[in-house]
Amino acid sequence: MNRMALFRIVIICAGIMGADGVILAAASAHQPDASRLASASSMLLFHAAAVLGAVALIERGIAHLRIGLTAAFGLVIGASLFAGDLTLRQYIGHGLFPMAAPTGGTLMIVSWIALAVSAAWPRK
Repeated sequence: MNRMALFRIVIICAGIMGADGVILAAASAHQPDASRLASASSMLLFHAAAVLGAVALIERGIAHLRIGLTAAFGLVIGASLFAGDLTLRQYIGHGLFPMAAPTGGTLMIVSWIALAVSAAWPRK
């Protein structure tokens, strides 16, 4: 798969994350005791913007292609795990799987570090 196709996939994921973040923000504003939804919304919205930023950095050659794309996909997966787990806990009373939110959080941390490494890596 070429890099433009990968960029499109990541950008589509960021768009879906952003839309879901807005939906969860609205749901949290209209439901009592919905702090989980507010946290899920924040993670999706912040990381959607970060994913778009990562793609822009990669495209401009500021960040290493493979490491940066891996970081971007890691942010998508991590934020989705985190937000999905919190959302399921809010609506059905149990999460995706044990430790899903912490796994997503850890993946986001590692992805942020990978993004930093991708900017430090020399461009060939």
